[in-house]
Amino acid sequence: MTFTRFVEVGRVVLLNFGPNEDKLATIVDIIDQNKCLIDGPVDITGVARQVCSYKRIALTDLTVKIERTSTAEEIKSAWEESDIMAKWEASSWAKKLSSKKKRANLTDFDRFKVMVARKQKSAIIAKKLATMS
Repeated sequence: MTFTRFVEVGRVVLLNFGPNEDKLATIVDIIDQNKCLIDGPVDITGVARQVCSYKRIALTDLTVKIERTSTAEEIKSAWEESDIMAKWEASSWAKKLSSKKKRANLTDFDRFKVMVARKQKSAIIAKKLATMS
């Protein structure tokens, strides 16, 4: 099994720490073996151009065709051309993040309703299995 996600210019990354946590950005330039320059674009993802450590990003499978140190407008047009946000929203990674966020925002009563629904579902399944065998 070989590596398929490399730190490269144009790689779309997910920020996993700091004020921009769970937002997407693009690697614009590689500074050294520990840091890279990333840019959102701000209009689409809300991430401004900044230096970021590799420990604070997660590489995705998505890439855009940009040159090193591209401007924000070039990055924005590349994102729109590649339809990155739609591809990201369709990925299982994004779906898992959104379900975790939704579950974290549940109230106590919402969690109770989920528990009751799960019990009802398992009771229905158990009753069907009992009649089948």
